[in-house]
Amino acid sequence: MEGYQAITEKLRFFTRKFYRNELIRGGILFFSLGLVYFFVTLFIEYFLWLQPRARTILFWVFVVVELYLLFRFVLQPVFKLIGLQKGISFEESSKIIGNHFPEVQDKLLNILQLQENPNHSDLLLASITQKAKELHPIAFVKAIDFSKNIQYLKYALIPLLIWVLSFFIGNGDIFKQSFNRVVNYKTAYSPPAPFSFYLQNNSLEVLQGKPFTVQVQTHGSVRPEEVKIVFNN
Repeated sequence: MEGYQAITEKLRFFTRKFYRNELIRGGILFFSLGLVYFFVTLFIEYFLWLQPRARTILFWVFVVVELYLLFRFVLQPVFKLIGLQKGISFEESSKIIGNHFPEVQDKLLNILQLQENPNHSDLLLASITQKAKELHPIAFVKAIDFSKNIQYLKYALIPLLIWVLSFFIGNGDIFKQSFNRVVNYKTAYSPPAPFSFYLQNNSLEVLQGKPFTVQVQTHGSVRPEEVKIVFNN
């Protein structure tokens, strides 16, 4: 039985490394997908200027999505790693190991199946011990390669690229403005006018009772039909 116990201990080590690997990959995906959805939320608010009710829905959908991503990619591997949630079985582990070491899978599965046999005869125990000795030199944990997670870093480049491009095109402040409106979803905001005024007069001083012409220039996608000045109500 010592041979079988050694095999199960190696399988437990494999399972722990398996979920550490899942946690690394999940952390990368949570960071990447979470930030992408964060930017999508901000862009929706930036372009649409939603009303408080729609912004409330947008905010809580964002919270639910981020919590789901956190649970799916981070908390689940953690729970399985520390034993709070059922993880993969020895049989499932043996199949994963067998994909990396083809010569191992049949022997490993056979050991597990023999152990489940209620009739533990001397011949059966000897067979388990023999197969366990054959598998002893093989490091099951080598079936897990942490370096393969590097391929998922490309997804992390997407939100970083969006953030960098926003500054290159001069719209770096849109994230701050949109974020403030999304967080303060109960507050009503009015979109800015599609034009702005630039005063052309060098001086605004005039003698009392004398006429004065205010010269302004407009910039924007829309040109106002008329301009009015309200002074002292």
